[in-house]
Amino acid sequence: MEREQITANTEVTTTEVAAMFGKTARRIQQLTQDGVLVPVSRGKFRIADVIEQWIDHLTGDGESEEELERARVKRAVHDARLKEAKATIETLKADELKGTMHRADDVKVLTEDMIYTIRSNLMALPGRVAVDAFAAESAAEVSAVITKEIHKIMRELAAYRYDPEKYAERVRERERWMDSWEDEDEE
Repeated sequence: MEREQITANTEVTTTEVAAMFGKTARRIQQLTQDGVLVPVSRGKFRIADVIEQWIDHLTGDGESEEELERARVKRAVHDARLKEAKATIETLKADELKGTMHRADDVKVLTEDMIYTIRSNLMALPGRVAVDAFAAESAAEVSAVITKEIHKIMRELAAYRYDPEKYAERVRERERWMDSWEDEDEE
């Protein structure tokens, strides 16, 4: 069997173009529909033309200045948003370190501590009033004993104050943990 000589005018099929460029025939059809590749007839391409068109497509020479400018603007907008997000993150970190902002999970942990303190005080209430209530001679005296203990618990709760040092300690612990984690990544 004699091989056909390939010249600049040799025509190739969509399947052959796909094989040349390592793409699927469907992708070549899409590129043809998009005007990137121009066939000489249905499913046939001049080899020299299709190679030139493919190179233009890969290098972007086929893109208009308008398309390039839109891409530049889109990139600039993306970069600006990214810088803004990074600045916001750094501001939040600084606020957290200053103690003017707290992470939700820190607030959750410290609130849970307070709730457990309240719970333990309430759970201890029967034991603290049992002897005095037993010794009481009337329901009014029992009520007074219970009320006195409830007021004591409420005074303890009213004395609860926001302690910025507790939050600062959690931030320091997290920072030490993050630093040690980063050190492990560097090894």
